[in-house]
Amino acid sequence: MTRDQGVQALHYAEIDSPIGPLVLVASSQGLCAVEFGTLIDNKEKLEAWAGRWYGEFTLQEDRQRLTPVVQQLEQYFQGKRAAFEGELDLQGTEFQKKVWQALLKVPYGHTASYKDIAAAIGSPKAVRAVGGANNRNPIPVLIPCHRIIGASGELVGYGGGLDIKVFLLELEGIVVQVQTTIVME
Repeated sequence: MTRDQGVQALHYAEIDSPIGPLVLVASSQGLCAVEFGTLIDNKEKLEAWAGRWYGEFTLQEDRQRLTPVVQQLEQYFQGKRAAFEGELDLQGTEFQKKVWQALLKVPYGHTASYKDIAAAIGSPKAVRAVGGANNRNPIPVLIPCHRIIGASGELVGYGGGLDIKVFLLELEGIVVQVQTTIVME
């Protein structure tokens, strides 16, 4: 949707999950955003994001419209779903969209490195740019940026926090070794 096509209706629903509250947002084209936290926590951020990509918009609560996504997330968190179905309305640069499409190909229960994703999109030297695109993933969990780790196997940042990344990886059966540093005085 371009900015000159009128007011875009964005529909949202808040849900509770094992990783805390989530806000799901859909346009007429499909799911376009998932935010960690409540709408109140994310309203400013969501409004700035929607304004950038949709121009004029309205934000309307509509849980019924998002019921299929809610049900799939519930199944995922119960360990009964490994992949998500439905339309996505990805808003980002062409490079970011390439990265997000590559993330969708990382299977449930597996990880890949930023370097792997850079190679997969034909830009093997763009490891940092892949990290930036991963960080800007507007639909975490469904676009599995949590499955991306450092080349040496270490966990690196996650928008929802490393504790949520660990939870999601362990939910998918991935053994996570969190390294801690002990300081001796």
